[in-house]
Amino acid sequence: MQESFLHYLWQMQYFNKRELLTTAGETIEIFSLGVLNTDAGPDFANARIKIGQIGWVGSVEIHLLSSGWLDHHHDEDRGYDNVILHVVWQHDKVITRNDKTPLPTLELKGRVDATLINTYRQLINSSFSIPCQRSLPGVDHLIKLSMLEKALMQRLERKAEEVQMLYQQNRSNWEETFYQLLARNFGFKINAEPFFQLARLLPLKLLLKQADKQDQIEAMLFGQAGFLDASKGDDYYLKLRREHRLLTQKYSLQQNMMSKAQWRFLRLRPANFPSLRLAQLGSILHHHQNIFSAVRECENVTSLLQLFTVRPSYYWLNHYQFTKKSKNEEHALGKPSIENIIINTVVPVWVAYGKLSDEQSYIDRAVQVLQQLPAEENKITRAWKNVGMTPQTSFDSQALIELYNSFCQQKSCLNCAIGASLMRPLS
Repeated sequence: MQESFLHYLWQMQYFNKRELLTTAGETIEIFSLGVLNTDAGPDFANARIKIGQIGWVGSVEIHLLSSGWLDHHHDEDRGYDNVILHVVWQHDKVITRNDKTPLPTLELKGRVDATLINTYRQLINSSFSIPCQRSLPGVDHLIKLSMLEKALMQRLERKAEEVQMLYQQNRSNWEETFYQLLARNFGFKINAEPFFQLARLLPLKLLLKQADKQDQIEAMLFGQAGFLDASKGDDYYLKLRREHRLLTQKYSLQQNMMSKAQWRFLRLRPANFPSLRLAQLGSILHHHQNIFSAVRECENVTSLLQLFTVRPSYYWLNHYQFTKKSKNEEHALGKPSIENIIINTVVPVWVAYGKLSDEQSYIDRAVQVLQQLPAEENKITRAWKNVGMTPQTSFDSQALIELYNSFCQQKSCLNCAIGASLMRPLS
């Protein structure tokens, strides 16, 4: 058993309150259970309780054992002097306050429905990746829906906070921030970190100085990424190499170069090779030199799809790597890749921008776009399909990914509306 379960029992008042007594035999009446405290200090604040003939207003602290009070050194912390009731699963030791008076203690053992305890243990000890998957079909649809909305907003909040932190690091520059996040997204997990590192080492403001010449943008991107270190290659490769050497000297970029060894090609389809992704990114920056401003003006999925539907330069229409021609002659970003960029870059940035600028319309726009895009296909969404929850839109898939990662995998069933709905006493 975990203390979080006792917190849940107290918060929901899921225990027998008939003839409620302290371990010392005094009667207990609960008028207000208090407010859950997520910061330092006692677990529940501002509770109102009558013990014996005296009414108390103060905090409630919860432990598995009474001795937990001493184990956690609360006896040495004056922040716990206002605790009026100690709620424990099992009373194993009399605890006294600093003034030597006994701390009133309520023992819950024997007061909780055995079925509820058994359900809790089954969820916490489940070997399934989705702990409640056997019971899930019986959960009310509205409960599932409300939990998906909660999970999605939690995911958007967390991602927006990450965007805001990067925005602060970039000295409140939205264009630079969006460029770095867009670059990271072009790595599509496997090469996300090298792309992000490249964007940090090669500021957007330098790229924009050459933005009217696509080959020079490519020279800077490929050169700083470490792709132009060989002395031999085809004409286009050698041209970019010469351009890069001049630009490196012009902007003093010698110390900011990466190594080609940092980029991963193994087990990637050619369409996902970082070399082609760099060319596609360069093309977007060439055609949309104020990329964040362009994204900010988009109002729906159609306009976003059009914005990112950009063909790479002529050379990359039939190359995946330097000097190696491919059979295909169209290497523009595919629709699934653009949808991925919208979901993982545009949407979080819109939410962050809306919060910082106090414009709710951008947050609403982000949610609407998720509702318009098709659901993502990955191992997590497939796991949910197997238990009867098939996402229809990216709103659904993003919510299910968050639910899986932050609740199911963490066995945080007590904080999940679906899990909580399964843990109710029979009587």
